[in-house]
Amino acid sequence: MEPQTSTNKSMVVSAVVALVVGMGGGYAIGHSMAKDDSPASKQTTSMTTESEDGVTVGGAKMVRSLDIVDNAVNAKNVTTVVAAVKAAGLVDTLKSAGPFTVFAPSNSAFEKLPAGTVDTLLKTENLPTLTKILTYHVVAGTYTSADLTVMAGKGETLTTVEGEMLTPVIENNKVMLKDAKGIMVGIDTADVISSNGVTHVIDTVLTPAN
Repeated sequence: MEPQTSTNKSMVVSAVVALVVGMGGGYAIGHSMAKDDSPASKQTTSMTTESEDGVTVGGAKMVRSLDIVDNAVNAKNVTTVVAAVKAAGLVDTLKSAGPFTVFAPSNSAFEKLPAGTVDTLLKTENLPTLTKILTYHVVAGTYTSADLTVMAGKGETLTTVEGEMLTPVIENNKVMLKDAKGIMVGIDTADVISSNGVTHVIDTVLTPAN
């Protein structure tokens, strides 16, 4: 699959919403939302209807018929990112049709940041910065772990809603993400399938290079 581009303003806006809603981290090689009748889109639909039982995140069973946000609010290990999405006013947007791929930092990932960082970002005057960070965790389209593995083998990249790239890589036989700064990010829980996309819970907060 070819690298994604963000040429459609409407898609970008929707994707931004998705970014905030589903924080979970992961890999996927892409089913473009531009073609609703594509094999990838059909595959996602099939995965959504096959079973209501998904993976467990933060002690809660993820339900395929729920959207990214409604699943995220039930997971106890991603409450910080959910709070960030609410503060940025992105909940309604992230509940839109999508599809989106969200790399959601866990609470532990946020705890790695310098003391006071999260409280500072949640302040009204810092919402533009918070939104920039959140949108760096969202990609338009559905990218599963299998997709990410294929992308890593081909050296392909993902273009985030924020505009910078994420690169799927294989390290120690595991799929990881390399951010714009070259930092390696691990995936704690992959393929959290929701009705409007997929979330991958990651162990590090991604920060744009610019």
